[in-house]
Amino acid sequence: MTDTTSSTPRRVLFIDRDGTILREPADEQIDALSKLSFLPHVITALRQIMTLDFEPVLVSNQDGLGTPSFPEDTFWPAHRFMLDTLAGEDIHFAREHIDRTFPADNAPTRKPGTAMLTGYMDGSRDLTRSFVIGDRATDVQLACNLGCKAILLQRPEAAATMLTPEQHAALALATDNWLQVADFLRRSSRHAVVQRRTAETDICVEVDLDGMGETRIDTGLHFYDHMLAQLPHHAGLSLVCTCRGDLEVDEHHTMEDVALALGEALRQALGDKRGIGRYGFALPMDECDAQVTLDLGGRIDFQWDVPFTREYVGDTPTEMFKHVFGSLAAALHANLHITARGENNHHLIEGVWKAFARSLRQAITRNVADHRVPSSKGSI
Repeated sequence: MTDTTSSTPRRVLFIDRDGTILREPADEQIDALSKLSFLPHVITALRQIMTLDFEPVLVSNQDGLGTPSFPEDTFWPAHRFMLDTLAGEDIHFAREHIDRTFPADNAPTRKPGTAMLTGYMDGSRDLTRSFVIGDRATDVQLACNLGCKAILLQRPEAAATMLTPEQHAALALATDNWLQVADFLRRSSRHAVVQRRTAETDICVEVDLDGMGETRIDTGLHFYDHMLAQLPHHAGLSLVCTCRGDLEVDEHHTMEDVALALGEALRQALGDKRGIGRYGFALPMDECDAQVTLDLGGRIDFQWDVPFTREYVGDTPTEMFKHVFGSLAAALHANLHITARGENNHHLIEGVWKAFARSLRQAITRNVADHRVPSSKGSI
């Protein structure tokens, strides 16, 4: 049997400089410290963005840099002052790409050309979920050319008139407020896609912990789908889960492998777990009491005490739910303890799923004002 699981490559933020980080003067050339001024809230926003799982890259056109019209010794003092100021707030760029050509040169390295950025286009980055941040239509076109989305530092009404239909399709956000940019990126960062293919199953699970994506569930088992659907409703996340399994054999492989892929996707989407609640929850459902306690601390322990009196609920075997949650806990690297009592077996297992979803919601909720890892050890 072969088992392949794919994880998501790192995303990139391609960030423009003049007009995006720094105010752009009338002559479009920051060639003196006296002409350097940061845009409002940009340092606060970039500091927040640096805590997210993006590779930050500076990409800038500097017309004629190194020629008599823009000597090197007038550019670098201001540029280094900007970088030093940002570094003092823990804002660092992984790389800087500066094109020195004039617009009339039509150089392939000049934005929106991508010749400076071919190293990011070799499959090692997840460009479909990366962003270009800039203030011009050329920045949005760069996003189109890279296969990214764009964030335009302009008011929405300005964006409506300055972009082509192709550029509008790539636009994820238009705002002149850097704090809104940081909030948007923070809410879109906790996302993962896991594909799991074995001789018995072919599964794709996509989760967004902040509920910004679509939800679609189809495992071939209708009651299992109904239980998985409790996660979007009660955990506040979005979930795409499709599985084609060997149900002609039995339900075991489908249910187990979906749980493993789901746990892996949740673990990946959590990233370094900064600011999360970490711990879990309990609730009643009709005549049933379901208690689910959860710890996303990275260690695995699973306890199950849920007695059923029926072999099946709908098309799904009740004996498999213990295995489902045990597999999920192992892939999620979590402590998961589940206890439930009730007369109606449908209510019993649905109460467990809802309690798990609510427990997960509490544990994955992130305090945007606190970027610390929720552990006295400093990592989990």
